Amino acid sequence: MIQSIFDQIQLTWRLLRDERVPLTYKAIPVGALLYVLSPLDILPDVIPILGQIDDLTIVFAAMRLFEAMAPEAIVNEHKGAIKRKRG
Repeated sequence: MIQSIFDQIQLTWRLLRDERVPLTYKAIPVGALLYVLSPLDILPDVIPILGQIDDLTIVFAAMRLFEAMAPEAIVNEHKGAIKRKRG
């Protein structure tokens, strides 16, 4: 499970850096990060654990949505590279 989280983060980073992925799609994970950094929050961070869980959920949901919207061939290319690098 931990490895899949690291793989998802790496895939998102690689897709953000790939010029073949449309800029409008790149706004999805960037927007999620801006939400996490903003003072506005669905569940305030002062609520123990729940405040952080909603932030993590939004970030990972945004990464998955970004992956789903990016061109499939490019996503598969990066997934293959990540898998090969891992060994």
